[in-house]
Amino acid sequence: MGEPLVRFQDVVLGYGRQVVLSDVTLDIRRGDFFGLVGPNGSGKTTLLRCLLGILKPRSGQVTRAADLRLGYVPQREMLDALFPLTALDIVLMGRYPHVGLVRSPRPSDRELSMHCLQQVGLADLAPRLYRELSGGQRQRVLIARALAVQPNLLVLDEPTNGLDLPTEAAILDLIERLHLRNEITIVLVSHVLNVVARYAHRLGVLLDGRLLVGDADELMQEQVLREVYGVPVCVQRVDSHYLVAVRDAEEVCGDV
Repeated sequence: MGEPLVRFQDVVLGYGRQVVLSDVTLDIRRGDFFGLVGPNGSGKTTLLRCLLGILKPRSGQVTRAADLRLGYVPQREMLDALFPLTALDIVLMGRYPHVGLVRSPRPSDRELSMHCLQQVGLADLAPRLYRELSGGQRQRVLIARALAVQPNLLVLDEPTNGLDLPTEAAILDLIERLHLRNEITIVLVSHVLNVVARYAHRLGVLLDGRLLVGDADELMQEQVLREVYGVPVCVQRVDSHYLVAVRDAEEVCGDV
C-alpha cells in the first residue's frame, strides 16, 4: 500500500464545547479500501466532515497529499430530486470546480461526464430526468458525478441505504470494480457492518468517542462488537463473509 493521501494525527473533533471524537490517528493510503462503521450517533458524520475538509479539528493535525483529488458521494436524500435535472446534468456538476458555476460546460466536460455515466452503466439514461430514476440508478448517477472530479480518493456516505438486497450488491460490486480497475482509493461509510467487512481491506470502528482501526479479522470479534453496539452478538465467518447476529438468536448463530 502506498503513502497516505490523508493522515489524521491525534485529532480531536467536536462542536462548541462538546467533544465527539478523541485521539483519532488514521492513514488513508493510496490503494486502500477503508470501511468506517458505527451505530447512529457514534461520530461517523463528524469524522466524515473532517475528512472532507468541512470541519476543522479542535487539536491534532490532518495532512492531505498535494495531489489529492477527492470525490464525494453523499446520501441520496441530500440531493433534491424536485429540480428538473437530467442524469447528465447531475454528473456535469462534478465538473463545476474546473469550469466554474457561471460558465457553460465545454464539449470535453460533456464527453468526460458521458464516460463517467458509461462507467456506472447508465450512458443510455443520460437524458432521463434524475427524479424519474430508481433508487439504485440515482446512486449510480451520484457515483458518476463524483467520478467526474477524476478523483484518486472516493468517499461514499451510506451508498446502500434504502436499497433492496440485489441493488445493494450491484452497487457494492460497482464500487469494488472502480477500486480495482481505476485504482481509486475508497472510503466507505456505513452502519451495515456485514457489508463493509466483506469489501473493505481495513475497518474503522467507532466506540465511545474513539476510533479503532484494524483489519476485519481483528475487529470482527464478538467482544469488540458487543462494546460497539451494546448488545451481545455472535460472529461467524462463511467463506469471505462475516455474519453477525444478536446473541439471543442462538438458532441463527448455531446453524451458520
